[in-house]
Amino acid sequence: MRATSNPERRRFLKTLGVGTVAAGTAAAVGHVTLAQADAEQKAAPQKADTHYRETPHIRAFYATLRD
Repeated sequence: MRATSNPERRRFLKTLGVGTVAAGTAAAVGHVTLAQADAEQKAAPQKADTHYRETPHIRAFYATLRD
């Protein structure tokens, strides 16, 4: 075995460790955010008339898509 150090390998291992911590933190924060969003959805009452309506400006937009 060699007795010399390899700074590139150490940099790679540090980056790998930092990336793992960052991914774990993002997953934990995302989980909390989703839980809060779910609670807010259940608490908010739904409007009676939330159905889709095709209005003239919607029809005009669809017409531009056909061209």
